[in-house]
Amino acid sequence: MDEHNRQTQIPPDQSIQRVRRFRENLMTPFTKAIRTYDLLQPGDRVAVCISGGKDSMLMARLFQELQRHRKFPFELVFLVMDPGYAPENRRLIERNAAYLNIPVEFFASDIFSVVEEIPKSPCYLCARMRRGHLYKQAQLRGCNKIALGHHYDDVIETILMGLMWSGQFQTMMPKVRSKNFPGMELIRPMTLIRESEILAWRDYHHLRFLQCACHFTEAVAHPDTAVSSKRKETKELIRTLHETNPDIEAHLFNSVRCVNLDTVLGYKRRGEEHSFLDDY
Repeated sequence: MDEHNRQTQIPPDQSIQRVRRFRENLMTPFTKAIRTYDLLQPGDRVAVCISGGKDSMLMARLFQELQRHRKFPFELVFLVMDPGYAPENRRLIERNAAYLNIPVEFFASDIFSVVEEIPKSPCYLCARMRRGHLYKQAQLRGCNKIALGHHYDDVIETILMGLMWSGQFQTMMPKVRSKNFPGMELIRPMTLIRESEILAWRDYHHLRFLQCACHFTEAVAHPDTAVSSKRKETKELIRTLHETNPDIEAHLFNSVRCVNLDTVLGYKRRGEEHSFLDDY
């Protein structure tokens, strides 16, 4: 084992406790999300999209574990887009994938060079372009789904971000049908997994992952240099609210599970606006 990923020897009893914790806090919510939101069906061929970060790498490992104990047949393709990574960041992804026994398939794109020309907030465009490339490459490989590694904290942060910064009540959906790639679907099987548990898994294995590594942020796997963002501000706000309301995260998540349409002024359904006056 190289210096990059050196594990510390842990006493057997502690190791067993760790395995149980990770099974309960990672695998259990992973499979629960798949069952609850009907994310996987027999015969699916899923492109597990790996960005190089901790979330997508863990998602790949959980999919491998699920396939090992599968109750029905499905196939996996582990897809990594290289949008113009610096060589050291590409090597970091390769080393992590090798260490975790994930057989990744790389494909190249020119996204970084394109978004560099955008003077302000290129991240939205970058995300949209990434999504399109991933759909296309997944479809070329015979996949009918792409899986992204967004977790529970991403979901609740998106709720608050929508309310505070764009005046919309919305969140990340567990699955979405693609509008531009017929027959393709996006799934988020990490929806019920807390980020703190992902960090615990990362630290237990002494792993280091990419943050963003684009030329705009110049993060290059060093979190201290990552640019401030609305998501980071929102994460800090939730952390502050948690100090006086330990249930804040659960309340935010539940707010999009049981929306009472009788108590909202209006809503959109399939792009069409509706008012409470329609049924008053």
